[in-house]
Amino acid sequence: MSAVAPASTTALIGRSVTVEAPATIANLGAGYDCLGLAVDLPLRVTVEVTTAPSQPSSIDLTVHGDCVGELPENRSNRFIVALEAGLWELGFDRLDEIGWKVDMTNPIPLERGLGSSAAATVAGLVAAGALGGRTLDLGAQLRLASGIEGHPDNVAPGLLGGLVASIGLDDRVEAVRLDPPANLQVVAWIPERKLPTSEMRRVLPDSVPRADAVANLARVAVGVAGLASGRLDVLDLLTQDRLHEPYRAAVYRELPELIDAARAAGAIGACLAGAGSTVVAFVDSTDESAADRVGAAFRATAAQLGQPGRLAVLNPTPTGAHVTSR
Repeated sequence: MSAVAPASTTALIGRSVTVEAPATIANLGAGYDCLGLAVDLPLRVTVEVTTAPSQPSSIDLTVHGDCVGELPENRSNRFIVALEAGLWELGFDRLDEIGWKVDMTNPIPLERGLGSSAAATVAGLVAAGALGGRTLDLGAQLRLASGIEGHPDNVAPGLLGGLVASIGLDDRVEAVRLDPPANLQVVAWIPERKLPTSEMRRVLPDSVPRADAVANLARVAVGVAGLASGRLDVLDLLTQDRLHEPYRAAVYRELPELIDAARAAGAIGACLAGAGSTVVAFVDSTDESAADRVGAAFRATAAQLGQPGRLAVLNPTPTGAHVTSR
């Protein structure tokens, strides 16, 4: 906790704020647990501070969009966890004396690899700063968000926007942001099937061959340097992973065929989004038919594999989590 003197929690009652946070695509292939890209699929949350509810564990939650009926209506809700962690960091205690009225519009599907929980986490931290009147600095936001999520690869671009390389250290999170090439576009196949991150992490080995580690290191180095200089072609290399996708494909058997279909249709590169189940392909938006060709390939291949889902064409967003109104 910060060294700020205790603040009056009840003074927050009646305050409200609306925040937005982007969806994010982690890993981008070889950048396992260290790369992430923010895309224009925003979570929007309006939160109002109310008097303590009759049942202290509950919140007044209204949800619109993808996750109706799927989110906990108590203080274990990821947005509330981050919101209260942020207020605690700012010096507010006795948070059980207040309640929360939350209206959430969420187009980000749960457990599909598009950073739904990370968006809720960073939205909660930004809301905490706005409600508390003392914005958390970026270092604190990264530290708290990574502590809640367990790793920084989604929360870093969720906070900063753009393409972000990040690493969690003993006492802090280091994150470096860059603007991806302007003509980068993402075609996403979003299956109905959910793949919880915890389950997909369990299939990974404790050690990998040195050659695989070196191959990934080289692809991340070339990929990040290339993207920073405006080159899209390096996504061909960056999306060739040997640390996690081959092992996850043992569970997610449709993955290799979906990736191959996207590449054959003209995608520069394709990979699993986070832990999945979404598969993303990268195209050059100056090729006006590229997104349609890749989307058609995704649809056809998924139909052959008996995998229902939907398509989304997304663009990188330079904007991380932010306040839209108070």
